[in-house]
Amino acid sequence: MDAIIERCCGLDVHQGTVVACVLLGGSKGKVRKEVRTFSTFTRELLGLRDWLHEQGVTHVGMESTGVYWKPVYALLEEHFRLIVGNAQHIKQVPGRKTDVKDSEWIAQLVRHGLIRPSFVPPPPQRELREFLRYRRKLVESRTAECNRLLKLLETANIKLASVASSVFGASGMAMLRAIAEGETNVETLAGMAKGLLRKKLPELALALDGRVQEYHRFMLRLQLRRLEDADRDIAAMEARIDEKLAPYRKQHRRLMQIPGVSHVIAAVLIAEIGVDMTVFKSAGHLASWAGICPGNHESAGKRRSTKVAKGNVALKTALAEAGHSAGRAKGTYLKDKFHRLKARRGIKRAAIAIGHKILVSVYAMLSRDLDYVDLGESYLDRQDRTRTVAALRRRIERLGFDVSLVPKDAPSLGPEIPPGSAPVRVS
Repeated sequence: MDAIIERCCGLDVHQGTVVACVLLGGSKGKVRKEVRTFSTFTRELLGLRDWLHEQGVTHVGMESTGVYWKPVYALLEEHFRLIVGNAQHIKQVPGRKTDVKDSEWIAQLVRHGLIRPSFVPPPPQRELREFLRYRRKLVESRTAECNRLLKLLETANIKLASVASSVFGASGMAMLRAIAEGETNVETLAGMAKGLLRKKLPELALALDGRVQEYHRFMLRLQLRRLEDADRDIAAMEARIDEKLAPYRKQHRRLMQIPGVSHVIAAVLIAEIGVDMTVFKSAGHLASWAGICPGNHESAGKRRSTKVAKGNVALKTALAEAGHSAGRAKGTYLKDKFHRLKARRGIKRAAIAIGHKILVSVYAMLSRDLDYVDLGESYLDRQDRTRTVAALRRRIERLGFDVSLVPKDAPSLGPEIPPGSAPVRVS
């Protein structure tokens, strides 16, 4: 096999060391090999960069192992053509395995162009991605704290969650703070209700009549303080995210046209896949990379059921959430499709399938600079008019009626309605 890169390097990256193997030489003649080991301290990585410059290296390959490759990539990306490969795709054949052999194997693959490069977004997009992923962790942490607080209320026999639709709304938080500070009068606590909750004052008084002890109040104060801190952190993170979204404001507003895609989900889509769709071969390639489409498993002419791939967890979670939200968007094609799939395949598969459709729409909108156009809630009915009409006719006949179907643009040619039957005209 002919070499296509004359000066390349393979890096075997670990937490504490980086083993670099440089291969120099064309497809014909002797190839010179040199191997060195560097630590992962910044000064040593800068030494690795200078050494690669001295060797005239143009291409550098490495595996995407954990987070250890990221600082190496950041220091080298402006100086070389970097290729980050999926570790599962470039496993060496079984045999003797050392760090030196791993680096040489990666260098050989780079030299012959056999590593499929992974998608690594540019620095501004990587920053936005880090902010949004951490925001997700903050929201999950706050949700977990809310759940712990609800359990604490149950141990004190405070049944606020049974009466108020949101324990953590303005009314609920005011009551919780008062309980934490020692208020025991249930009438006073119930009087803190606001808005529609004031219609439930008798029920609130019963729900707030618990047995709150000192340790309950102590823990409640701590948990409320943690919730306040989480709210401040999330607000600060969202302000920074909004600043980072400034260069992508047009694309962000456009993606929010899709039913089910909120402000946050649109930001996640931009952070995870970017706005340049040329890095993906097609919409199907993007869906496969995201892990939002089913795989293929065929053997002996039989196709077997397969689960969706692992893919990009942050993107996949956002698309599943968008799929659930689209199922509640009234008068849209996605809602109609969601409920058809839900009836046959269940709610989880339906959400993933709608998320896949949303991602395909995102690819088309970003690659062609288009706005979203909804097909309408009746699109699927129009696509299969005959089957829909037949199903509706059978359904009406099961209710005890005779049906005459007459198109709007044609004269009535249907059979005569038998006596005692109510005429039903379906257009």
